[in-house]
Amino acid sequence: MEVSPPAGPQKEAAPVSTGSQLIYFSSSSENTSRFVAKLGREVARIPLYPKDAPLLATRPFVLVVPTYGGTGGEGSVPKQVIRFLNNAQNRKLLRGVIGAGNTNFGDNYCMAADIIAAKCQVPHLYRFELMGTPEDVTRVNQGLDTFWTRLSQTQK
Repeated sequence: MEVSPPAGPQKEAAPVSTGSQLIYFSSSSENTSRFVAKLGREVARIPLYPKDAPLLATRPFVLVVPTYGGTGGEGSVPKQVIRFLNNAQNRKLLRGVIGAGNTNFGDNYCMAADIIAAKCQVPHLYRFELMGTPEDVTRVNQGLDTFWTRLSQTQK
């Protein structure tokens, strides 16, 4: 006879720390993940499932976030990203946002990044559609290099 552990509240896994300057969320479609991989930078992914260990930023970072469909912005920011930014340390270290989206969403194109940038008072640095183009990859890489250089100069 097998005995199951008692049902009850699940203990949350210990956070996984990251020093990456580029943190992203990608749904199971992997569009954002494929774009971020093309950048060739050290990255960290916000977990897809609530049972996964939460991610904890240890240094300033830029967030890459897709927008989910939703009218008027409702439901645009993925729940996993909300959970990540509800951690005060993560929110404090956020320096900018890059939005991924689909122009088929019309006014909601990259709205998640707009919402996060406004709420966290950080710049919305760039927008790209779906998996991005080679030009998007070049522009984001150059933009991130410039952004981090300027930020380091203003903090001295």
